[in-house]
Amino acid sequence: MSLSIETRAGIRIPSVVAVGFLALLSACAAWAQEDSQTREAAPGRDSMRQPHRVAQAISYPHEVVTLLTHSSPGSGSDLFLRELARRLGPQMGVDFVVEHVPGGGGARAMSRLANARPDGSVFYAATPSFIFTSLLSRPANTFRDLEPLINVFFDQEVVYTRSDGPFETFAQVIDSARAGRGRWGAASPGSLERQALERLRVAADVRAAIVTHDGGGDLILNVLNGTLDIGVGEAQEIRSQLESGNLRLLAVFSDARLPELPQIPTVRELGYDIVVTKFRGLMGPPGLSPEIVGAWEREVRQVLDDPEYRSSFSQAMLTPAFMGQADFTRFIDGFASDTEAFLRDTGVIR
Repeated sequence: MSLSIETRAGIRIPSVVAVGFLALLSACAAWAQEDSQTREAAPGRDSMRQPHRVAQAISYPHEVVTLLTHSSPGSGSDLFLRELARRLGPQMGVDFVVEHVPGGGGARAMSRLANARPDGSVFYAATPSFIFTSLLSRPANTFRDLEPLINVFFDQEVVYTRSDGPFETFAQVIDSARAGRGRWGAASPGSLERQALERLRVAADVRAAIVTHDGGGDLILNVLNGTLDIGVGEAQEIRSQLESGNLRLLAVFSDARLPELPQIPTVRELGYDIVVTKFRGLMGPPGLSPEIVGAWEREVRQVLDDPEYRSSFSQAMLTPAFMGQADFTRFIDGFASDTEAFLRDTGVIR
């Protein structure tokens, strides 16, 4: 029996929501000559120092660009920004700084961006979380106060547990939650991962405490130390732990098995019709100039064709899904509209 509907934005949304879901609530410096270097600039800020040839770099109006994320170091958004910055820096002649602005599931980061100058010096890593936070928490500044720039990837969500723990299969996790009380983990309260687990709890009809975190890094730690039975997150943020054998994958929330993980079943084929896809893009302050937008659209398209970058994001199980500003704006509008309608229809928001 299907417990979800498919929206115009390609999102599957459940027809039932658990009661628990109601609570969702540099500064120029000398450039390195060969390899990229990373240095700390200030608490919460890391500069991605990039080697570049001035003759090849585009004429971008800033030598330093700040990329904001509300997620913690080591999270999917943090890794996405760092790898993108490492590839774009030499190409654009820009020193990218990744700055962490935690708090409120993205509320503080959205406020920071909404009040920034639209001069191309600061952007924000966009995922479904900033829309959920806007709709559920009603912060001072919402996604509607920001300007979509580009989308870069779609990111698949996976269910994982510690390798030395009691669970070897997804079914064992469900059985344990049915027999007692499960302990499941997700990122921020308004995250897509939280939504996926709430939907799973309803579909499986089990008792499970869903614990949220500031980002994927904190979540991984609580799965590794046994505080949580499972976690839901992106494959790229747990990649090193998978390679070292510390974590085990149990299932994926995609509509089909991933080519990189053909042995891992989907949640759907295990009996629960739940499919979620996470977008990864960039938002800017309102009022960006066509020149700034055009520069980002051109440069990101080009960097996605870089064979080395392709190899990197393929290993991270990221699917390239480039959308320029016009298409990304329509996508965000559709995602937000469908999500808001669903939340109102089910009584989660009024």
